[in-house]
Amino acid sequence: MLTVKPIESKEEQKKFCELCGIDFCPDMFAYAARVSGEFIGMSQFNIENGTGYIKDLLLVPGKDDDEALFIMGRATMNFIDLCGIHKCRADRGAGKIMKLIGFREAEDGTLFCDMTGMFTSGCGGKH
Repeated sequence: MLTVKPIESKEEQKKFCELCGIDFCPDMFAYAARVSGEFIGMSQFNIENGTGYIKDLLLVPGKDDDEALFIMGRATMNFIDLCGIHKCRADRGAGKIMKLIGFREAEDGTLFCDMTGMFTSGCGGKH
């Protein structure tokens, strides 16, 4: 079973960053994806100046699970949205699934997603 939960300690976040081959960003939030308890990937993100920012959304090298990436990406976006932030940016290198979870290329070369209504229940949600 897939679970996506916040990484609670910076020591664990650092360890998971090393497993994924990415820079550890201690000032960022992070989520871990696990399948049957085994760590398979993570996201690192923050909120600044009224905008969410996803730096990383990826799996451990050698893992291949687009469904887990999609769910982890949407969980990350939902957290940002629940904080009252409805705009989100991501680096082009954040992860291969970014366009599938709702991001589009912005004029400045980054990826952008307007999450307004994305997580609204019922037929009013836009994604």
